[in-house]
Amino acid sequence: MEKKLYKVRGGRSPGKSVWMLCVCVPAIYVTYITQGIVQENVSITRYGEKQQRFEHLAFLNFAQNVVCFLSSLLMLHIWPNLKKETQAPIVAFWSASISHSIGTGWGITALKYISYPAQVLAKSSKMIPVMFTGAIVYGVHYTIPEYLCTFLITGGVSIFSLLKNHEKVVSKVASPNQPFGYALCFLNLGFDGFTHATQDAITKRYPKTNAVHIMMCMNMWSSIYMGIFMLGWPGGGGWAAIKFVCEHPKAAWDITLFCLCGVVGQNFIFLIISHFGSLVTNIITTTRKFVSILISSLWNGNPLSFQQWASVVMVFTGLSYHIYLKWKQKAPHGHGGSKTPTYANEHKEDDGSQFVAQLRSRNSITL
Repeated sequence: MEKKLYKVRGGRSPGKSVWMLCVCVPAIYVTYITQGIVQENVSITRYGEKQQRFEHLAFLNFAQNVVCFLSSLLMLHIWPNLKKETQAPIVAFWSASISHSIGTGWGITALKYISYPAQVLAKSSKMIPVMFTGAIVYGVHYTIPEYLCTFLITGGVSIFSLLKNHEKVVSKVASPNQPFGYALCFLNLGFDGFTHATQDAITKRYPKTNAVHIMMCMNMWSSIYMGIFMLGWPGGGGWAAIKFVCEHPKAAWDITLFCLCGVVGQNFIFLIISHFGSLVTNIITTTRKFVSILISSLWNGNPLSFQQWASVVMVFTGLSYHIYLKWKQKAPHGHGGSKTPTYANEHKEDDGSQFVAQLRSRNSITL
């Protein structure tokens, strides 16, 4: 008889697995949806008596880098077992952190020019530059279903961007400029591609490097780079941002909540990856993005037309089909049990190294 397809890593009982999902999935939804709402609020809210906008959105990235760096240091101190194996040297992450800092900063800054639903939708099309680069540069041959996924995602994003936004949505954006906003999102995806490739090369060279160590190194370098740019570069805007949050405590609270949601959500993501694998994580994060657009439409009053909702459905149909194709590739063929269930096969020593390669799915996650 064929074995059960997906066994939870580490041989945990079904009851404990269900309990873990019941805790982690709502936590991921709550933290990242809250972070999305806060991020959108920071970009559209007029603070104080003078009704001033917070113009330095890249400061959100800087603040989150610092908070994530400090939290990862704390985790490494609390759980010293994470440092038992040989870790990649800190200096190995300097180049990946440059592209990470630039790409994430541009992704957040895009909110000055396009709405939050548009930004989420554009950043959901990460597989497009990956497939384009693979086909053009490396001569990778993709299947027709994979091209169908790309067509649905590209078509959905294109239709959404070409349709006229509701006047209420346009009025909330600081400097409406759709071409520039979408360009920043796609540049963000391009830089993410370099970041992921560099991280993959590092983890292949140092396979025992755990995810918390990568968090610490990446955020340390990113904090340094963003700090130099925002606080040391003329026009960087860091000091102006600090002055603004000092004058507007509500803005300071919003930014603090944004950072805390990112840190907490990121750790729940790593927990899901380590126990259930990337497939379950992709399903959770993909549905979370759809819910984020729905919440933004209802909570912040960003009405979408029927045609825009149809384009959103196109994008997430493509993403869902892409997840299904991944599941199909992982599924064992035949009934002879010739292939070990995917998650059991991936199980290794419980030091966090088994999900390092999945760190690249982060960002998103995040923003």
